[in-house]
Amino acid sequence: MPLRENPTARQIRLGAELRKLRELAGKTAREAAGLLSTDQAKISHIESGRIGVSEERIRRLAVFYACDEAELVDALCAIARESRGQGWWDAYRGVLAPGFLDMAELEHHATYLRALQPMTLPGVFQTEDYARAIYGGNIPPLPTEEVDARVEFRLKRGRIFERHVPPTFTVVIHEAALRMRIGGRKVVQAQLGRLLAVSEWPTVALKVIPFASEDFVEATQPVFYAGGVVSQLDTVQVDSAVGGVFLGVGTQLKKYGTLLDLADRAALDEEQSRQFIHDIAREL
Repeated sequence: MPLRENPTARQIRLGAELRKLRELAGKTAREAAGLLSTDQAKISHIESGRIGVSEERIRRLAVFYACDEAELVDALCAIARESRGQGWWDAYRGVLAPGFLDMAELEHHATYLRALQPMTLPGVFQTEDYARAIYGGNIPPLPTEEVDARVEFRLKRGRIFERHVPPTFTVVIHEAALRMRIGGRKVVQAQLGRLLAVSEWPTVALKVIPFASEDFVEATQPVFYAGGVVSQLDTVQVDSAVGGVFLGVGTQLKKYGTLLDLADRAALDEEQSRQFIHDIAREL
């Protein structure tokens, strides 16, 4: 079986969870290889997401590792059964960088979503003009075809809210993001109107932290938290100037979960937030 050159974030997470179970059980890669009648290198490739692993082998390893968390094992088997080409995002493989696809896949499988947006507005709620203005400001400038593909992709991500049972999404937006005139006054007015509309959706809780807040000071980076089908598979995506990073270690999840809790408590309530956004839109 050839090695995967670019495993997805979800494939990497499957391997990382298997490694975590092995280490918690105090087993070596050599012992795991012996159980599966394979070599240690293959175990290493499985745990790095470079090659796939069958559901039958996952269940055998889980028994060997004395893992009694049936829901976690079932969730790992479900990931193992997935294959490329199943998601709409796969049509963009080779067109956009893997991180874009990983983000769409993360949202697709999430049971709930949380986010903190300090300087820009949530990608899944962006209008076409707002998204185009963001990508149009890239340094160095992106080719027109790349901008078009990114904008199209970003708009398609919003389809998760068109499902029969969409995920709940709690998002806290800093006032700075609302006042940034990305794309100009008319673009921002339309974007704020879009925010007001989605804030009325039953599965969306949209809140604002005003500049006047004295209870929250961490507003330097966007944080996106996706709840897994089991809590062990929760994932945090943190943006930076050099790209996004996917995190799944327990201490990291706790840290960013606490940050989101603090932001939520510091924010205005939903009705106050809607009025706040409405007032900013009127000022433009």
